[in-house]
Order: sequence, then C-alpha cells, then structure tokens
Amino acid sequence: MDGAAILFILAVAGVAAISLFALKGLLDQLPDVIKSAGQVRDEWERFKKKGDEAGKPPELPPSTDDEEPPAAA
Repeated sequence: MDGAAILFILAVAGVAAISLFALKGLLDQLPDVIKSAGQVRDEWERFKKKGDEAGKPPELPPSTDDEEPPAAA
C-alpha cells in the first residue's frame, strides 16, 4: 500500500506539471492571437468600407466649361 501512495503522488505531480507546461504554451501564443485578431478586424473594416464605396457612382469633377455638351446623334 505504501508504494501505491507514492505512485499516486508522482502521478498527480506529473499531471500537474504537464498541465502547467501546456497552459504556459497556450498563454505564450495568446499575444500573437490577439494581434492577429486586431489585424483581421482592421482588414474587415477596410473591406466593408470599400464595399460601401463600390455601390456609389464615381464623383465627377465640376465642369468649368460654360458651353453645353454636344448633343447625341
């Protein structure tokens, strides 16, 4: 019974160590994930802004000629 208690303690310590190692790896990747999410958000807003502008007709510069444009035949 004495050996089983030691094995149980070692098993719990091993699981805790592996869990902490995995958690540390996950937390190390978190800043990059947040940075990427910000870039995706910025690109999405830029994409939506381009979509809004695409639906509008292009603005023509004001005409400086006082003459009437030629009539279509």
